[in-house]
This record gives sequence, C-alpha cells and structure tokens, in this order.
Amino acid sequence: MNSRALTLATVVGTVLQLAMVLAGHSNKSIAALFAVGGMGISLVAGLLYTVMAKGGRTGSLALGGLIAGGVCALIGIIVSYALGDVPALILVMGTASSAATGMIGGLAGRLLARKASPA
Repeated sequence: MNSRALTLATVVGTVLQLAMVLAGHSNKSIAALFAVGGMGISLVAGLLYTVMAKGGRTGSLALGGLIAGGVCALIGIIVSYALGDVPALILVMGTASSAATGMIGGLAGRLLARKASPA
C-alpha cells in the first residue's frame, strides 16, 4: 500500500467531506444530499488513491480506496453528528457505505488506468 497516496487521498476527501457538512449545517437542501454527496466524495477519494499510487495490485488499490473513503467519511460524519445534523446510527451506516464506495473508486481507478494505457 502506498502510504503517501493514502494520506493525500484521505486529506482531500476529508476536506471535501467537511466542506459539505459545514455547508449542509446551514443549508438544508445540501443536508438532504449528505448520503449521495458523502458517498460521491468517498468514491473520488478512492479514485484519487489509485491515481496517486501509480500502480499496485488490485487488492491493494481496493483496500487503499476503502480506507481513504471510509476515514474521510467517518471524520465528516463525526462533525455532522457533533453539530446535531445526523443521528448516531449514521456513524456506522454512513461510514460502511462510504468505505464500500471508496473501494469501488479504487477499483474503478484501476480499470480506467488499464483503458487509458496504450496497448
């Protein structure tokens, strides 16, 4: 696993998650999109991990995407919970679904890299 890529993807994902949570705290139309937006951000974090890792085994890329997507979501959800915007159950369900989406992002990045490379 590429620790530099994991750190960078997680930081970018966390910044995006926190921006969404803080915007959603004062704007209910944004808050209504927390689930879709949060998983989308985790997907991006997984993709970023794969792009920045510049190769690796499929399992390692999937794991990196899972960790980046799950950690950034968990941080965002903790802040959202502390602000009173989401119930405690979202800490588990939101983190799990975002981790899975991050893993999908990691795998999708692998597939995109294969298609982009010349044969």
